[in-house]
Amino acid sequence: MHQSGIYEEEIAGKAYDTQLLRRFASYVLPYRFAVIVVVLILPLVAACRLVQPWVIKIAIDSHIISGKLAGLEIIALGFLGILIAESLLSFLEVYLLQSVGQRVMSDMRAELYRHVMHLPVTWFDKVPTGSAVTRLTSDIEVLGEMFASGIITIIGDILLLIGIISVMLWMNLKLSLVTFSVLPVLLYVAYTFRRRMRKSFREVRARLGTMNSFLNECISGISIIQIFNRERDEERRFSLLNASYRDANMPVIFWDASLYAMVEALSSIAVALIIWYGGGEILKGALTFGVLVAFIQYIEKFFGPIRDLSAKYSVMQGAMAALERIFALLDSPESQNQGSDNKGQKKSLGLSLQPSTFNLQPLIEFRDVYFSYQSGNDILSGFNLTVRRGERIAIVGESGGGKTTITRLLTRLYEIERGTILLEGIDISELDLAEVRSRVGVVLQDPCLFAGSIEFNISLGNEQARQRVRQAAAAVGADRFIERLPRGYDEEVRERGSNFSVGEKQLLSFARAVAFDPEILVLDEATASIDSASEQMIQEGITGMMQGRTSLVIAHRLSTIRNADRIITIQNGVKAEEGTHEELLHVGGIYARLHQLQFNGR
Repeated sequence: MHQSGIYEEEIAGKAYDTQLLRRFASYVLPYRFAVIVVVLILPLVAACRLVQPWVIKIAIDSHIISGKLAGLEIIALGFLGILIAESLLSFLEVYLLQSVGQRVMSDMRAELYRHVMHLPVTWFDKVPTGSAVTRLTSDIEVLGEMFASGIITIIGDILLLIGIISVMLWMNLKLSLVTFSVLPVLLYVAYTFRRRMRKSFREVRARLGTMNSFLNECISGISIIQIFNRERDEERRFSLLNASYRDANMPVIFWDASLYAMVEALSSIAVALIIWYGGGEILKGALTFGVLVAFIQYIEKFFGPIRDLSAKYSVMQGAMAALERIFALLDSPESQNQGSDNKGQKKSLGLSLQPSTFNLQPLIEFRDVYFSYQSGNDILSGFNLTVRRGERIAIVGESGGGKTTITRLLTRLYEIERGTILLEGIDISELDLAEVRSRVGVVLQDPCLFAGSIEFNISLGNEQARQRVRQAAAAVGADRFIERLPRGYDEEVRERGSNFSVGEKQLLSFARAVAFDPEILVLDEATASIDSASEQMIQEGITGMMQGRTSLVIAHRLSTIRNADRIITIQNGVKAEEGTHEELLHVGGIYARLHQLQFNGR
């Protein structure tokens, strides 16, 4: 039922930081002015921090130790002014970074959503819903954190470090060398931790996606879980996934804490070395007390950014793992949106042919079509079907025989492997995908409703369809129950249409199909889940829908297709029988057997 492991595609592969960051930079480019302002502010903030220990040195050596209090108040006011300037510049820096980060996240989230909407159905067959949601939500948030507190401010930290090193070397070379003796150890520690933290962060993101997939599945199927008393079992499954996610975070916490502790220890060692060596130099008269205090201040400011860098490094590692996943999603090929003719120009179906020509030329043709969802397991094997304009065709057969697959191929949710599907004599692979789908209206067995009003669910926000909402509802008989509602067409539809009966939801999906005015109508087991009391109401809706349209009806209930112009029986992926209801009963084949099982076997 559930995915309990980590999807290998989530954590496999080598990360290339430079390439990822260069690609991420393209999203920052529209806001380059604000980023440039921040980059210009960073040296000013670093300068404010660099001046502070120097001011303290002057106050100690020139005034406090010598007892000259005159001018000390000016130095104090100057020190206060530097602190105020640093605070104001830091505020502007953080505000600009946070605002740009939010805009970049919004842009990336919008692009991801647009891309997901155009991915082929085969992608969703392979990737769990929770994994896709994680990339659109928490992965993007990680990038925002990286941008706001990591990638840009690192420049300021580096500038501060360079400034501190320069000032310390200028003030006292020997004391600086003593201080920097701990740096080789620090560099080795950072290098050792880098690769281990990257691997841990990848695993964290993957296990979070797995847990989100589980939660999505459980919440969607909560009624089944409760009906079959599986709450405790599902709690145990979630506990395992939750523990797996927790355990994946433990190495991250360990390496992060270890790096921070090492930096703190090295900082303390550096201060101890300064006190030991500097104290001796003061006793010798080779160093002033103010210089020693300034050095201690600079060491604190030196290791401060390094401590921050350790935290930012964790943020950057998480962001690299998130970028890998996000760009992997963006690199997934979208559905082929349009085809080209031999001259490379887009073809349009249009309605330019004369009616007499339409009568002679089939509207839909399946020519020797082969298709399989899994290699070596053909669902359709050389399937052929011709449908003329205005015909009502019913397709029947055993479950798994390929009935629904026909509708999926016609709307290009899946692409055929061999053969040809034609609309008005043109291969649908050469036609604009949006135009093909605009001419085919599909009603599924399980109606899909969205949170919003009834009007929105019928029109889906399409302006032309909105103008036909009431007419469409009346055509399928949905207006009878809609107009009894307190708010009519403005009545709110709860999640998955939970405040409507199955029959009412199906009528709304019928009205939606009619509102978009398709030329070809496909009913895929549209009455399979309807109770007998609702069947008459639904049949009236179907009759209104089919009026003046070419129809393909995939039916489980044979009582709903008696009046079809032709009935096609599919067996093992091929057309086994074809004829009217009476003709197929007379033949005594597959259709007659199915009919007998439904009506005489009761």
